[in-house]
Amino acid sequence: MRFGWTIVVSALLSQGVFAQGEVVLRTNRILDGRGEILEDRDLIIASGTISRIGDRTSGAPDYDLSGLTVLPGLIDTHVHVGWHFDPNGRLHSDESESPELSVLYGAENAYTMLMAGFTTVQSLGSPVDGPLRDTFARGVLPGPRILTSLRSIGARTGDPDAIRRFVRAREKDGADVIKIFGSASIRDGGKPTMSQEQLDAACGEAKKLGLRSVVHAHGPESARRSVLAGCTTIEHGALLDEETLSLMAEHGVYFDPNTHLIFQNYFDNKDRYIGIGNYTEEGFAQMAKAVPLVLEVFRTGLRLPGLKMVFGTDAVAGAHGRNVEELIYRVERGGQDPYAAIVSATSLAAESLRLDRAIGTVQAGKAADLIAVEGNPLEDIHALERVRFVMKDGRVVKHRR
Repeated sequence: MRFGWTIVVSALLSQGVFAQGEVVLRTNRILDGRGEILEDRDLIIASGTISRIGDRTSGAPDYDLSGLTVLPGLIDTHVHVGWHFDPNGRLHSDESESPELSVLYGAENAYTMLMAGFTTVQSLGSPVDGPLRDTFARGVLPGPRILTSLRSIGARTGDPDAIRRFVRAREKDGADVIKIFGSASIRDGGKPTMSQEQLDAACGEAKKLGLRSVVHAHGPESARRSVLAGCTTIEHGALLDEETLSLMAEHGVYFDPNTHLIFQNYFDNKDRYIGIGNYTEEGFAQMAKAVPLVLEVFRTGLRLPGLKMVFGTDAVAGAHGRNVEELIYRVERGGQDPYAAIVSATSLAAESLRLDRAIGTVQAGKAADLIAVEGNPLEDIHALERVRFVMKDGRVVKHRR
């Protein structure tokens, strides 16, 4: 099942998923996800959507969120929901695990992110994402809305014709997006790995099929090739320069600079990763060198008019549920305005996923994906760590008084 606009809205508004009747949420402060602040309003929820926003009604509300700050459910545009540590505490990296156990680990990660206020995530991507996505979409088990690439394209996928066949196969499998490795990992120097012709084939075939394409690209050349190929989003970009960022802005390409959590999580869990694949001492040294570089790239991006920087973490094993640490870092170390950071994780993120007509703002007619946090994140961005209420598709999945 591919989440184009029609399918998403159908899933969101399906009467079978939501409880019947109206639910009233009483609020003091709403950050609507577009830059506006609404005060002393009641939110009326019906059939999984925000029916209306108005003055306080008479009578007691179903949920009194006075004293909290209400905002749209957060969106992380880059996670790996299936990555986990094995029973020995090491990164799971072999094929011995049963599919049943793998999907349970993924469900655990997804639930953890939902409880942290993330009602939508894009997982880039593994076959295990598919059954998780479809299960949560049915509304039976609590979990975030998932979009997934299911698999990824790399240089070894083959020549342009082979790549086009791969993209068509993923579309047939039900992928929501095409994930492309246009450069090596930052642990291996981030050099370009795919030719212009290969990227043209991948992004061009995705566009032909109505799919978005997101490209892992660390350096200027891999990002430039991706932009010229017509990709939708550049991921990472730790080595980008202002010229390339300007090219991205000119072409309307979204940029997801994973500035902090991806590195900090690896450093925190080094003993769980070291010795697996390119998680070597040299690889960790390369990541340490990248930390100040990508922060400067982010700061440069803030200064460029028209560059659409969305929120994504590249959350892997150990990082699920910590996603908001990335947003806090962008504000405290990157210098981003707190509300602009929230917009990047709500309405702008929804736009980048082509879901802005369904989610991303507190607005009548939108899906009732709502969270409430203790404190005011415009004054203390750490308030986003204090999630007290989560509603997804009109269902309350967390309520701590």
